[in-house]
Amino acid sequence: MASDEISGDGVTVATLSAGEVDTSTGLTTAQVARRVADGQTNDVPGRASRSVKEIVRANVFTRINAILGVLLIIVLSTGSVIDGMFGLLIIANSGIGMIQEIRAKQTLDKLAIVSAAKPQVRRDGVSVSVAPNEVVLDDIIELGAGDQIVVDGSVVEGEVLEVDESLLTGEADPVHKQPGQQVLSGSFVVSGSGAYQATKVGRDAYAAKLAAEASKFTLVHSELRSGVDKILTFITYLMIPAGLMIIYNQLFVSEQDLPAALNGMVAALVPMVPEGLVLMTSLAFAVGVVRLGRRQCLVQELPAIEGLARVDVVCADKTGTLTENGMRLSELRSLDGDEASARDALAAMAGGDPRPNASMLAIAESCDGDPGWTSTAVAPFTSAKKWSGNSYGDNGNWVLGAPDVLLDAETDVAREAEEIGSKGLRVLMLGSSDLPVDDSAAPGRVTPRALVVLEQRVRPDARETLEYFADQHVSVKVISGDNAVSVGAVAGSLGLPGGDSPIDARELPADREALADTLDRATTFGRVRPDQKREMVGALQSRGHTVAMTGDGVNDVLALKDADIGVSMGSGSPATRAVAQIVLLDNKFATLPYVVGEGRRVIGNIERVSNLFLTKTVYSVLLALLVGLSGVLSQFFHFEPMPYPFLPRHVTIAAWFTIGVPAFILSLAPNNERARSGFVPRVMRFAVPSGLVIGVATFVAYTLVYAGPEATETQRVQAGTTALITLIMIAVWVLAIVARPYTWWKVLLIAGSVAGYLVLFALPFTREFFKLDPSNVGGTTTALVCGAVGIVLVEVSWWISGAIHGEKRRLFAQPDVGGVTGPTTPESVA
Repeated sequence: MASDEISGDGVTVATLSAGEVDTSTGLTTAQVARRVADGQTNDVPGRASRSVKEIVRANVFTRINAILGVLLIIVLSTGSVIDGMFGLLIIANSGIGMIQEIRAKQTLDKLAIVSAAKPQVRRDGVSVSVAPNEVVLDDIIELGAGDQIVVDGSVVEGEVLEVDESLLTGEADPVHKQPGQQVLSGSFVVSGSGAYQATKVGRDAYAAKLAAEASKFTLVHSELRSGVDKILTFITYLMIPAGLMIIYNQLFVSEQDLPAALNGMVAALVPMVPEGLVLMTSLAFAVGVVRLGRRQCLVQELPAIEGLARVDVVCADKTGTLTENGMRLSELRSLDGDEASARDALAAMAGGDPRPNASMLAIAESCDGDPGWTSTAVAPFTSAKKWSGNSYGDNGNWVLGAPDVLLDAETDVAREAEEIGSKGLRVLMLGSSDLPVDDSAAPGRVTPRALVVLEQRVRPDARETLEYFADQHVSVKVISGDNAVSVGAVAGSLGLPGGDSPIDARELPADREALADTLDRATTFGRVRPDQKREMVGALQSRGHTVAMTGDGVNDVLALKDADIGVSMGSGSPATRAVAQIVLLDNKFATLPYVVGEGRRVIGNIERVSNLFLTKTVYSVLLALLVGLSGVLSQFFHFEPMPYPFLPRHVTIAAWFTIGVPAFILSLAPNNERARSGFVPRVMRFAVPSGLVIGVATFVAYTLVYAGPEATETQRVQAGTTALITLIMIAVWVLAIVARPYTWWKVLLIAGSVAGYLVLFALPFTREFFKLDPSNVGGTTTALVCGAVGIVLVEVSWWISGAIHGEKRRLFAQPDVGGVTGPTTPESVA
């Protein structure tokens, strides 16, 4: 029953209760406003959104900041402000992390708005496109093939409406929906058309909670992130015994006064914390998102950047990927001499299609004369049956689809169609049937009436993209629902290996092992059903492949969902964009190499900087253990104990040019190395030996020049300087190893690091400020000798590790090149 409400201008308007909405015209503007005021809107969290407050909290309140904060308070309590310089790391870690993540958030949010599905809603008798969060309770939402159902509702109109609920239930078979039946948010339309009334919106909708959790901006669930977390956990456990030993040595064995003991303790503990590792990881991911955003690439889940870097097989559709989306009717070849009837049938079919696909749009452009036929039955196109049809009463039953599906492949018409398709053209057959198209036995006996020849243009950048993947040893499999001969013609023209030997998917084996064998041999497949695409992805994964699936149609959804990385075109159906991790908003397959290159840059560079940070952690822990252990042993063997050699300011400057600045630049530099699994073991194989060498060499140099407890202040400073020179020499060499293969800017980076330390040791002001004294010739000579020995040992351990584990040495690898990741220039790392 109608109820009255007062509009803003004082006019009484009639509104309908929820059950009385006029489904043909939808809600009125006043009804929508009333529901918005009552909070009956689809207020679900936006995809890829994390609030600024959450970003700030996540970057400030970290375990590393907590450790450094406590140590900073201890140092400041001694009155030595200079030795608290490492506290700037807290500001740097938090500030840089927040800035970059907020930039990434803004990029993602803007792109997500562009990519978001915009449902068609009936309001005031007009169909309008609105954002999902603008849908209100009782809205009448129109549906077509490929549309995602954004809220829960009840079907009010349905014309052979089939809905896929596999994303919710796991059941792949589409469900036929009739008026009165329920549809759930998160499902999508496979075929047909209709409309439904929103009954549950916002957080009440079935998939809202799931979507809210899955849509957050996150850096988790990746081998890289989990590897870094494992490393940090291991380091935390190491710090406990090392810290206790150094505290015991400083306070009780060396019998230093409290300020000196605390400074020594902090100097030992600070370098154990890999303060920049988490920052650099987050920074690399965030910068990757921003870079890809500039190329109109929406990364809906950040680990997808890492996943694409590991991809070794790309499954691509032909239409919209290798060829452009638009088509043109090249020829209408009559088979019975009655071209006029064929054109009338095509015009009626195209004019009556509420959601025409690319083929039907091309037909509509050329056959635009409406014959005035009235449709009595409809059979919408599906990728499974590969034909559509309409019945028009006395004007007959007409079907349009693949010639080799509607006809026996041995007929003259089927052979003629295949010959045309071998030239790379798309061929459909228009036929008349003896059965209504909605009959259970349809299409029945089909009489060929005309061949519809459609021309597709190959993307100008398709060949270059395929060549890139070939150079990177990434296999490309073209998987299409089109005729195999036509698919093979396009693939072959682009030089894809095996493209000229296409396989008809109707002949593929059902057994997964046999299917995997076929996929290993062949590259081009036609007449592939949606369920077969999914099976092919699974077969490739069963052989250990990391698979990326690209697609734009509703027939690609299941395969996109199961692939390691799903890539959707921006012009694709809302369903494909919803399940894909990456959306190419510019609809260019050629953007994919940049995404792969960005993923490789992120992973390769994080591994590089991890080597630096963990080497520092290893040598810091070892040095603390050696100094602490010497203090404990001195109690039993009656020799003089040694205090920790460094002040907090020493460990700060030691990291400046061996880790801090170089790690920042290397984390953003070009890197084309292919991603490999086993991140943690590989990093530890380098960091542990290098850290052990630095720790032992530094301790030996310090021991040789330490003058004992009776040493003067000058002698203590000289001993610490000796140890610091040894440490810096070997640490710079570790940087030189990690930076391989060399390019001009990397050589400049290493030379700049060396020059930075020479300045620190050469200028009287910096020597005084940082308490450095290299004037002791014997001590400095000892440092140079120990440093040289350490350099040789690090180099030898690096080569031995590579030989044992069969790793290719970067020294003789090809230098990083520009290619798709950009030129190796200083500008490219900014």
